[in-house]
Amino acid sequence: MIMFVIFGATGKVGKATIARLRAKGAPVRAVLRDPAKAAPLAALGCEIAMAEVGDADAMAVAMRDATAVQLICPINPRAADASRQMLQSIERMAEAIDAARPPCILAISDYGAHLTIDTGITSLFRAMEERFRQCSARMVFLRSAEHMENWARYLTIAGETGVMPSMHQPLSRPFATVSAADIGDMAADLLLTGEDHGPLPRIVHGEGPREYTALDIAAALGQVLARSVVAHELPRANWPATLMRSGLSESYAELIVRLTDAHNKGLIGAEAGVGEIRRGRTDIAVALESFRPEIRQDIV
Repeated sequence: MIMFVIFGATGKVGKATIARLRAKGAPVRAVLRDPAKAAPLAALGCEIAMAEVGDADAMAVAMRDATAVQLICPINPRAADASRQMLQSIERMAEAIDAARPPCILAISDYGAHLTIDTGITSLFRAMEERFRQCSARMVFLRSAEHMENWARYLTIAGETGVMPSMHQPLSRPFATVSAADIGDMAADLLLTGEDHGPLPRIVHGEGPREYTALDIAAALGQVLARSVVAHELPRANWPATLMRSGLSESYAELIVRLTDAHNKGLIGAEAGVGEIRRGRTDIAVALESFRPEIRQDIV
């Protein structure tokens, strides 16, 4: 019997994967941490399983009889030691994989996960890939570019001031970004295809229809807000404090700073000559448009 097990089922990527799988009539077991969020997924026809990421035994039970399992490793942006917490989660996931022994794992990874230098958060995804390579399952690593939806956090300040502060510098430098929903769709397609690619991990890079600059993103915010928005380079010295004021822990803020430094050096991208690149169809203005009602209420 076919069964696709989706962890992170209530997240943007997980929900998109599940919606596409169910639209194709594929059976899905949605793995949740909060039973209060189960009803919409059950209404889609999903089997529901409960498991905390830190509980290897519960995760292994959720993986039972799976055709393939989709994993996304959460990181708590308010954790006192964000790196340590994510590494612990990776280890518990690996233990669950080895206990349940599903035929295939599709793990959502990150652009730049191939780099051996310190790249902040992306280095943790490298650690995930290295650990999962030791597991018995066939691996697919879907490396995602930065999510377009992350830029929605600037809608309030852009709406109030007409300025979008950017750590991506220079403002004219293009970089890859992708809608989380498109990553979910790509993941579903990979799960449904289920190609046997042998013992080595399959590497797939996911990005949007084109690259964008901070200037492009400011214009997209302006389109959503129906007002002029300009991008402004945020001085590097201000990055940590700005991130912490938004609610991030010092530990997580430092991971973001190191990642952005690597981005601004042009280091974060698809691994050259390895795997394939898939492109989503969602333009950034469309990805941000879904946040309009929320932000309008916020501004008023």
